[in-house]
Amino acid sequence: MKRIAQETKNVVVSSDAVTVRAKRVIVAVPPSISSRITYEPVLPAERAMLVQRLPAGTAVKCAAIYNEPFWRGDGMSGQSVDLDSLVEVTYDGSQPSVLGTLNAFAFGHKARELARLSSADRKSTFIRQLVKIFGPKASTPVDFVDHNWADEEWTRGCYMAHWPPGVITEYASALRDPIGRIHWAGTETSTAFNGAIEGAVLSGDRAASEAIKAEN
Repeated sequence: MKRIAQETKNVVVSSDAVTVRAKRVIVAVPPSISSRITYEPVLPAERAMLVQRLPAGTAVKCAAIYNEPFWRGDGMSGQSVDLDSLVEVTYDGSQPSVLGTLNAFAFGHKARELARLSSADRKSTFIRQLVKIFGPKASTPVDFVDHNWADEEWTRGCYMAHWPPGVITEYASALRDPIGRIHWAGTETSTAFNGAIEGAVLSGDRAASEAIKAEN
């Protein structure tokens, strides 16, 4: 999506591949990414001021995959918190299969420090923390993947926008209020489970209900 033009009774949404004309549009990308869309007419100043002040957070995640969830047999849940480590949080991400997966996370300045490391050094940092918490069996995953969400073109961070002091009190109404035929969704706009996928789904339901009601 590159351009949203509002007409009297429609919106025209354009990308490089397609142009769509509809009654209304729901924008569900992160606030900072929404500022990369061209709007005609230009959006109100309060909306512009809001999205300028909502940078994405930083998170780096890994999935270390093992032949089995060995930690369960050792009496551990897979969940841990270590605020003194670059890798602050782990949990059991295993799917219903014979494999076991430990997910581990770094946030904020720690995530940015990890992201600056080489891929090999980043993996070593994650594995060292898993060994520290879960023992030597964690040292030899059969597969390993990690990801810095700030590298993603359409998020540029995770898991949600960061609200600096004063932004909510000054600009909060511009987060969800429709602007003409444009409705806003996304986890940042949710009043429950803000920052999680559940919040994103709830925001989609709310925005869809708004759009339907506006046409009835």
